[in-house]
Amino acid sequence: MWLVIILGLGVLALAHTAPAPFLLEKLAGDRAVFHMPRGSPPTVYLTYDDGPNPTTTPDLLDVLAREHAHATFFLIDQHITDETTPIVRRIFAEGHAVALHSATRRYMVLSPSELARTLSRAANRIEALGGGRPCRAFRPHAGWRSGAMYAGLKRIDYRLIGWGWMLWDWNWFRARTADSIVRRVAPRIQSGDIVVMHDGDEKAPRKDQRQTVDATARLIPSLRDRGFEFGTVCRNGE
Repeated sequence: MWLVIILGLGVLALAHTAPAPFLLEKLAGDRAVFHMPRGSPPTVYLTYDDGPNPTTTPDLLDVLAREHAHATFFLIDQHITDETTPIVRRIFAEGHAVALHSATRRYMVLSPSELARTLSRAANRIEALGGGRPCRAFRPHAGWRSGAMYAGLKRIDYRLIGWGWMLWDWNWFRARTADSIVRRVAPRIQSGDIVVMHDGDEKAPRKDQRQTVDATARLIPSLRDRGFEFGTVCRNGE
């Protein structure tokens, strides 16, 4: 009996926290996006979380500009200040996509209406300060989600954006490095894959994430040599 209870609790926890599509995604349908459609030419979707970060994001944008590659930036509303607003404007001006992110897991316990209002306020603020409107895409902190979250996203026609299996930069046991990111990500990439890296930190908005800049500078030419192009997770017209 205890084994059944423990297994049940484990499955329930994974439904809300798994770093890949799980039970909730079966119910969410196309509201949940962990992989983009495969197409020709093969395309990779680089995404960056927890910015804007005045210490890292400008250097990352320099790399993307040099490589003529576009990406999607999942921004934390609280990190948009007088200092970082010009960075947001630059992200839009250089053709990248902007989407919404959260700095706390608390979003998974908000009611559908409260989540919808929270995201709409953040989008309105980014549009007013940054000169462009985020697309209707949201990534919850650490991927923690709930049925109520999906219901709230449906109210405002947003999608929850995840990532591909092992296509992430975090490491639970060691410091992140460019070498570890490239070793993990590069061999696994296939067309339509979504990669998540961090140009910011939800607890330390100015923390230098140099490993992300360096990994991006190495990944783009390597993947391009294999025939990949780079796209954003936002749909046309969003």
